[in-house]
Amino acid sequence: MLIVGINAYHGDASAAAIVDGMLVAAAEEERFNRIKHAAGFPVEALKYVVSAAGASPRDIDILAVARDPWARIMRKAWHALKMPSVARDRLSAQSRFASIGAEAARALGVGGSSIPVRRVEHHRAHLASSFLVSPFDQAALLSIDGLGDFASAMWGVGRGGTISPMGVVTFPHSLGIFYTALTQYLGFPKYGDEYKVMGLASYGEPEMLEEFRKIVIAPDGGRMDFMLAPEYFTHQRSGGEMTWRAGEPTIGRLYSDFLVTRLGPVRDPAEPVDKRHIAIAASMQRRLEEVIIDRLRVLQRATGLKKLCLAGGVAYNCVVNGKILKQTGFEDIYIQSAAGDAGLAIGAAFDQWHSSASRPREFVMEHANWGPQFRADEIAGLLSSRESEIASQGCVISKIEDEDELCRMTAATIADGQVVGWFQGRMEWGPRALGNRSILADPRRAGMRDILNSKIKRREMFRPFAPSILEEAAADYFTQSYPSPFMLMAYSVRPEKRAVIPATTHVDGTGRLQTVNARQNPLYHKLIREFGRQTGVPVLLNTSFNENEPVVCRPEQALDCFLRTKMDLLVMGQFTVRRGGGN
Repeated sequence: MLIVGINAYHGDASAAAIVDGMLVAAAEEERFNRIKHAAGFPVEALKYVVSAAGASPRDIDILAVARDPWARIMRKAWHALKMPSVARDRLSAQSRFASIGAEAARALGVGGSSIPVRRVEHHRAHLASSFLVSPFDQAALLSIDGLGDFASAMWGVGRGGTISPMGVVTFPHSLGIFYTALTQYLGFPKYGDEYKVMGLASYGEPEMLEEFRKIVIAPDGGRMDFMLAPEYFTHQRSGGEMTWRAGEPTIGRLYSDFLVTRLGPVRDPAEPVDKRHIAIAASMQRRLEEVIIDRLRVLQRATGLKKLCLAGGVAYNCVVNGKILKQTGFEDIYIQSAAGDAGLAIGAAFDQWHSSASRPREFVMEHANWGPQFRADEIAGLLSSRESEIASQGCVISKIEDEDELCRMTAATIADGQVVGWFQGRMEWGPRALGNRSILADPRRAGMRDILNSKIKRREMFRPFAPSILEEAAADYFTQSYPSPFMLMAYSVRPEKRAVIPATTHVDGTGRLQTVNARQNPLYHKLIREFGRQTGVPVLLNTSFNENEPVVCRPEQALDCFLRTKMDLLVMGQFTVRRGGGN
């Protein structure tokens, strides 16, 4: 049975395919059309996952769509009476979903037909995207994001193949909108910029925390709900709807003039970041942590369960995630690599697999390598076709067929202070490069962070870089060692190790680590192990293979990025391109 799940007409459009209950492919549309957080219909991602499943469009049994227009219909109707202009916008958006089966058929080249569609409520799909691919037989579940199907949070319990919701937080209250509104206010207006503010928050102290406790109100007494003080926001009047032009998502202004009077002037994106901006970021982050940690304590007590599955865009906040096991009663946690809206594609598909029949769970997502891969002859053909261009930039092409030698050479290059573009196997699912589409460097060199930010990534200097570490060595370098295979946890670096890996230690002494074991990614594990053998430090600095664009997908994109930046070595499969021609 082939079930294809999609997230459509929203940011991070995506598709995933499962065959007889096993995930075979998943990808975001942005990796194909090269528009960050691409919205709209995931045409190319859909084509890819069906092809990767070895199927034709007519083989699709169910198209699972992560949107249910009937969810909370009475609340929607009530708000429609209060906000008729917003209601018209929402009806226009919903109309796109009425013919989504036919749209999918057209995208796959079988126009005139329609693929059978099943709809899954937004937050249920989020919960399914984590629990139904987790290693847990039962767990407490929590989804938190901006807004989907008129809700911003859902919690419940998962047992076997069943998800039982216990409650929701509905529009207009939303921790995701809270964080996005303040991100806009701080001068980071693009969709998906919240992670920048999370990094900025570590540079300051939450001096305005009392004000932020007025902005987000979290009742005591063992309750899971929370509220936004409406005077600080505009979305309860304007709706906060997403729009997109040429696929790039945009959300209108979410903060109110009242918020500006309380916090001070809005930062212009061209304006330098000052102490006030940092204090606001720190206060916002701290308030988010307080509310989430308190809700999780309530959830743990209410369910009596020790395992937690987390999903939704707020689940990308690795600072919060890193505190969950220390500050709540949970002992195990699972967050899949595409925890945000891209992950809805997997959640909708697995929800339908388990809803349509009583089936045992057999699949666990242990790695994120679900995207396209490319054969050696395809890479060889690319390099041959562009050999003169490569040579004109002083670069030399080589081939190393022995895997051990390839790792030895690459590790030595990194240990020498050079920067490597590493392109291997299947592209990662989710926003993080996890060792297949990565830029790698030496974490021992304090200046490497500034080199990468200014010469390669061309991004804000305050943003940190992540350490990839052998899973078996995590306890030697971090105060927590619970596995973090998808780079979604920030742990404190042990004080005695901060000078050892300064390039991946953030200003607050933490690192957003990726733990790597040989089962999840054998080649990347071998490379880190070899770097550890050569240097005594089994850690690599890992950042996504891109430069102000989506992570590279195809070999030609990797080559283009290498040639226009100042990377020293490109490794694609068995082939290498070295700048300067040295050995």
